[in-house]
Amino acid sequence: MTTQGWVSETVEGSYRLSFPLAARLFEGQSDFQKVEVVDTPTWGRMLLLDGLVQTTQRDEWVYHEMIAHVPLLAHRDPKRVLVIGGGDGGTVREVLKHPGVQEVVLCEIDAMVIEACKQHLPGIACALVEGDRRLTVRVGDGVAYVADEAQGFDVVIVDSSEPMGPGEELFSETFYTNVAQKALNAGGLLVAQTESPWYNRDVIERVYPMLGRCFAQAQPYLGFVPTYPSGCWTWAFCAKTPQPVLPEANQGRAAAITPLCRYYNPDLHRAAFVMPNFVVQQVEQPSVVSG
Repeated sequence: MTTQGWVSETVEGSYRLSFPLAARLFEGQSDFQKVEVVDTPTWGRMLLLDGLVQTTQRDEWVYHEMIAHVPLLAHRDPKRVLVIGGGDGGTVREVLKHPGVQEVVLCEIDAMVIEACKQHLPGIACALVEGDRRLTVRVGDGVAYVADEAQGFDVVIVDSSEPMGPGEELFSETFYTNVAQKALNAGGLLVAQTESPWYNRDVIERVYPMLGRCFAQAQPYLGFVPTYPSGCWTWAFCAKTPQPVLPEANQGRAAAITPLCRYYNPDLHRAAFVMPNFVVQQVEQPSVVSG
């Protein structure tokens, strides 16, 4: 939420992450959610959806590099990539850094998010502004697109908002089944953001068993995004065929991508799959986790 002088996000009713507010740049109510772009003195411009921080200029590259480069460099030869959500454009910006990628489809349900970011966050949304010939932008429901039309993708990236409102169905078993059985090629990979293990344990405990039923392999990896609750964030790495326990980056392609990144590198890629014990328990034995 935004109040006079501050942007605040309340988590679990007992924790609040607040940022001083410098200016309100955009505010609108779409058919799906409240969309805001604000400016802050320390984190730069910030996108909020229904009052929740989605991305900021200062740290967006952590999230976008990790959600994009991990699957693209783990896949042996990705040509076609589907991004669901991600209307700010940061994920497709990173995907398009890969010269071997021939086609990217961005499916975002909310046109207002796309337009607000193109106008007020052009550094994040640059791929949407520049018009790379490999990119197709579809304004529509990603769940329906996967169920009815999507096929032949090597990598699917689910860059969703929180599992509520327009993002809720992107955390369902029906959606994951359709990604695995309809949208992905043999050998395809899915990556999806799965929230914080500190404040969204319920999401992790619910989602990973579903993913395990839909894919031959489903495991989390970690990154650190300071403007998200706790700063500790997870993504699900899911494969139609078994992968190494610690999925490796393609060294040749990673050598070309790493100089273009501020966070990602091949060593971090491998280390991101090493989980603290409490996260392993959330994923594998949720009933034994307490507190």
